[in-house]
Amino acid sequence: MVGFRLRPLPSATVAVVAVLLLAGCASQMSTAPAPEAAAPSGPPLPSSIPAENLVGRWGLAAYHKPEDRARTEAAARGQCKQPYTITRGPTGGVIMHLADQSQPTELILKGGPNGQNFVGPPAQPGGAQLDREITSFDGNVVVLRWVDQEVAGRYGTMVYVRCGATPDTPKKRPVAKKKAPAAPPPAAEKKG
Repeated sequence: MVGFRLRPLPSATVAVVAVLLLAGCASQMSTAPAPEAAAPSGPPLPSSIPAENLVGRWGLAAYHKPEDRARTEAAARGQCKQPYTITRGPTGGVIMHLADQSQPTELILKGGPNGQNFVGPPAQPGGAQLDREITSFDGNVVVLRWVDQEVAGRYGTMVYVRCGATPDTPKKRPVAKKKAPAAPPPAAEKKG
């Protein structure tokens, strides 16, 4: 009977094989994507901003650096010659564009778990990838930041300024000039 006999491997060979196996495991772990934050689930929460507050004509501009916000608001105000119009949707939302879409669609305002407000497709809860977070809203200026970081990198943070809105500081009213009392007509000279 012919038998097979296993020879013991030298310890150096075992060590090399172990290192290669561990290196393979480590490279597998480092190329795996980092776990993402839990995606929002469930129906959208109500927004604290009613949809009708966004309906209107808006000047629109965007910035990438927070220090450019004031300049961008001024640029948006200048865009009121060619305003971006937000209308009311047939089911109570607002008609706006999504990223990379040429046709506007109905979006809803929805709340988030920490009191945030979002604008986005109705089938998804607040904070979904296609949403924009409303980071600031005072009735006349709306600041929207895209949730999807890739889209935010391309479009920036969007600033909408209501066209025809009065600024926060009241304008000086022109002071009406008081009319001086009319002088009596000059008396006609008598010739004599």
